[in-house]
Amino acid sequence: MKRIALPLLVAILLERICYRPLRTAPRLVPLITAIGASFFLQYVFRGFYGSGSEGYPTITSLKGTWKIFGIAVYKTQTVVIIGAIVMMILLYAIVQWTKIGKAMRAVSEDKEAAELMGINVDNIIVFTFGLGGASAGMAGVLYTLLFPIVNFYMGFFPGIKAFTAAVLGGIGNVPGAFLGSIILGLLESVGPNLFLTGLGIPSPSQLKDAIAFIVLVLILIFRPTGILGERISKDKA
Repeated sequence: MKRIALPLLVAILLERICYRPLRTAPRLVPLITAIGASFFLQYVFRGFYGSGSEGYPTITSLKGTWKIFGIAVYKTQTVVIIGAIVMMILLYAIVQWTKIGKAMRAVSEDKEAAELMGINVDNIIVFTFGLGGASAGMAGVLYTLLFPIVNFYMGFFPGIKAFTAAVLGGIGNVPGAFLGSIILGLLESVGPNLFLTGLGIPSPSQLKDAIAFIVLVLILIFRPTGILGERISKDKA
């Protein structure tokens, strides 16, 4: 629980210190602030824990494999897949079917109109940051089950790929982000050997991170709303 509570607390503090004073600023300003905040957090944790890598504790009960339809699957992979699906369903249920989820969508559409309708915009944004921080903490736990070497810089590439998956599926669309992450994962796993074999590259799999950036650029150029489209209200549809 500490691994989830700490990111939640950090997210709430970031909102209060860095983002709330910029509530009425142009959209580019919070984006630049997000980049600065990410570097700040990385190097703060580097100061606390050092720049070296450390091994993540292994869970004895998750060692080995399970037989699923006669196929041997690592227990950690099964837990990560099931955990990701459960998190997606919970997040979708919160956003779509709860009162606070409706308020979140209203604030994302128009903060001023939502405030006129009696919604406490600050509280909703704090809840959103907290929900994002808790989700990030849970995602970090699942990530380290597969890659049990941790360091202060480990979140950079997963963060970029998460953003790419969200853009690929459709910003604001929870199932779209999930679909985008699956497509991106398949492209990274299969793409290097599928597209780069025969080009004289010694190890095509080393370029799997480049595929994420290429996909991001192509999506922003040809379909900026993503595969399933950006989530919009029924009034705008």
